[in-house]
Formats: sequence, C-alpha cells, structure tokens
Amino acid sequence: MIFFVVKKGMNIKTMPPEERPREKLLSCGSAYLSDVELMAVMLGSGIRGKDIFALSEEIVREIDSRGIGIGIEDLLRTEGLGLAKATTLAASFEFARRRLLPSTMRIRFPKDILPAVAHYADRPQEYFICLSLNGAHEITHTRVVSIGLVNRTMVHPREVFADPIKDRAAAIICAHNHPSGSTEPSREDRDVTEMIKQAGKILGIELLDHIIFSPRGYYSFAEKKEL
Repeated sequence: MIFFVVKKGMNIKTMPPEERPREKLLSCGSAYLSDVELMAVMLGSGIRGKDIFALSEEIVREIDSRGIGIGIEDLLRTEGLGLAKATTLAASFEFARRRLLPSTMRIRFPKDILPAVAHYADRPQEYFICLSLNGAHEITHTRVVSIGLVNRTMVHPREVFADPIKDRAAAIICAHNHPSGSTEPSREDRDVTEMIKQAGKILGIELLDHIIFSPRGYYSFAEKKEL
C-alpha cells in the first residue's frame, strides 16, 4: 500500500472514478485506502476555499498529534471546519473507541504494539511515535512526536516525554517507521534510543522498547537485549 500524497490542485471531481476514495473503497475495501482517503470518505465534501483532500490531511495531522483522545475542541481548531462535520467526526471517533477498540491494550511482547502503529509503516517519511503505558503495561495514549529524519535535532527527550509526564505514564515505548523498508537501526537510531533511555531513568518513566518497523517486519531493541 502506498501512502496517499495530496497533489496541488487535486480535485475529486476531475479524478478518474476508480481513483476516488469512495469508489476505491467499494472496489478494493477500506484497508486499501490511506488515512487521508478514509477521512475524505467520512467528510464527504470539502469546504469553501479548501478541497476535501487538503481538509482531510489537516484533520489527520491533528489526530496524529492528539492521539485517541482527540475531541470536538481539537477538531474545531481546523480552520473552516464547521460544527456539523466536526460533531459527526467526533461522534464517529467515540463510537469506534467504545465499540471497536479494546478498552485496554496490554503489551506483553514487543510485537504487541504493531497493531497500534502499523498504519504508519508505509509512510514516505519517518514518523516517530511514543506510546504511554500505565503500571500494568496497558497503552493509554499513542502520539506522533515528530515527522522527518530520526536524529538528535528532530527527536529530543523533552518532546518525547512531554505528554507521558502529563499522562502520568509508568513507562513508554517508542517506535518509528523506516520508509526504506529495512528495519536495521542506524547509528542515529541507537543514539536516540540511549538518550531517551537515560532521560527516562531521571524522570522515573521507563523506556520499555524502541521498535523500528516497516511493511517487511520490525526490529525490537528489547528483543535484541540492547536496552
């Protein structure tokens, strides 16, 4: 699956029918659509001065930032998004949380986090994700910390731990995708992991694992006994 990239000037009315999100969902299934395309199906239409793909991309970025706890106030911060669309989305998210998601997701093995981050695997950029866990090692929040290359500039402990501190997290797991497909950690990946591990010791929030993943598989620092 290829992550959907919004092209400047893209208009759903001028797209070939088979490439439109709704038609693609009907012919291929919802799993084939990107996050932006799925959001476009839920929205139904754009707004004045902003086409449906631009609007969808903004909302997906907000969800990446806020995680599963996103609410109506967060959605209304999207410029031009009206109350009707915002309330429809908020109701959809809450219904999914209540009926389709498990109330808790407990991490027993490194691969247990993959369902929570797998949809980032084929993104064209690196997404660095932090998962907050409670004392029972249940995921309470999942958030995107940064988008771009993983290095000392892009990922710093203050950004990684800012939200887990507010969550009163007992531990965290970090994860990021490798667009190249290889899951072998780079020197920067190892440096970032050690830096976060040491910061966690000071804060009393343990780094349980750092996982590198792609459509081809995953690499766990904990499994490799590198933490």
